[in-house]
Amino acid sequence: MIHQYKLNGFNIVLDTCSGSVHSVDGVAYDIISMYKDESEDKIVAKILEKYADTPDVTEGEVRLCIEDIRALERAGKLFSDDPYEGLATDYKNNSKVIKALCLHIAHTCNLNCSYCFASQGKYQGERALMSYEVGKRAFDFLIENSGSRRNLEVDFFGGEPLLNWDVVKRLVAYARSVEKEKGKNFRFTLTTNGVLIDDDVIDFVNREMSNVVLSLDGRREIHDHFRRDYAGNGSYDTIVPKFKRLVDARGGRGYYMRGTFTHNNTDFTNDLFHMADLGFTELSMEPVVCPPNDPYALVDEDLPVLFEQYEILAKEMLRRKKEGKPITFYHYMLDLKNGPCIYKRITGCGSGTEYMAVTPFGELYPCHQFVGDEKYRLGDIWTGVTNIAAQNEFRSCNAYSRPECKECWARLYCSGGCAANSYHATGSIGGVYEYGCKLFKKRIECAIMMQVAEATENDNADT
Repeated sequence: MIHQYKLNGFNIVLDTCSGSVHSVDGVAYDIISMYKDESEDKIVAKILEKYADTPDVTEGEVRLCIEDIRALERAGKLFSDDPYEGLATDYKNNSKVIKALCLHIAHTCNLNCSYCFASQGKYQGERALMSYEVGKRAFDFLIENSGSRRNLEVDFFGGEPLLNWDVVKRLVAYARSVEKEKGKNFRFTLTTNGVLIDDDVIDFVNREMSNVVLSLDGRREIHDHFRRDYAGNGSYDTIVPKFKRLVDARGGRGYYMRGTFTHNNTDFTNDLFHMADLGFTELSMEPVVCPPNDPYALVDEDLPVLFEQYEILAKEMLRRKKEGKPITFYHYMLDLKNGPCIYKRITGCGSGTEYMAVTPFGELYPCHQFVGDEKYRLGDIWTGVTNIAAQNEFRSCNAYSRPECKECWARLYCSGGCAANSYHATGSIGGVYEYGCKLFKKRIECAIMMQVAEATENDNADT
């Protein structure tokens, strides 16, 4: 399968299964579009008719181009076969280790964000803080179920994890104390709204956390519209100076600003550029996922605007990089040469199998977005996974498990998509969140275009 599109002056052809990307002229682009459906003579006739006013498009040149396409096909770089579908289920079924936990250290929050999927940190339940004893057992559970895997990941999550900061520090100390004995290496992440950041937090985070996720929606008026405290005050002026101090002390690495855009700010590039102009270069902006009747829910009429925004972002990122002021956008981080292995590409994030969320009470869920839904309560950190039926649902999620995915050019980039988004949009983790799919595919097109643009510029510089 191939995917063809035009963007920013480039004619791009992606071979889905080999991952080969071709930037071609208009003639080659048109020939490739007909290559599998028309005879060579018909292709030649149609191309000569279309380009009748272009003197250098001759029959000989067209036939040479067709032969070049045949050579790429023989080399497995165009119209390549898909050898992976049969592996997807086997890979997922054979995976018996847990490699990462999302530790819900606090089911409470000091902000009252109106779009919060976690009900302001309560997850449809009671406010609670994880005890050190429960957290310690969660680490032991991870170690016990990680097999021979050495590198393990733990994300301190909430609610707001800084509301339980002393327990976070004690748990990190415990993990470090057993790493050598257990033959493990822990990588920690902290996700925070920033309100409680102080010097102690900055020093500890920058010493122990491999990554820090900082919640900022962009411009003050956009951020403060949703991210307010319980008195109704916006949090922008409180957190931005603290984020700057943390990032500066961190050397500008190992973090990213994570924002959410809604129907209220479909011009979200202005929020990203605002963050960049504040000095933050590692950026992410996620589309809100919420019930369709919410006033801030994204609607079909927003799609053309959002597509344009993604293109604006890609072009601006190219411009800024050329000027020596690059920014990183999480969804455009695409390595075409040394990217994720095929196991990761076809099995996805591992939610419910290799990755789980732990509540303050020690309950296990497939990921943070399922917490509180008893249907998907997998078990707990003392007895392990007991809801095998629910886990098997997640084992069946892969890049080929949905009919729509089998015929999608982007399947080896999204790996079948987010099970939680599918569930919340359709009521089934096996469903398809079509709106999210459209946005994802647009992002991948932009990310590939950026790589093509940079490669073209490098080639021109060498000639």
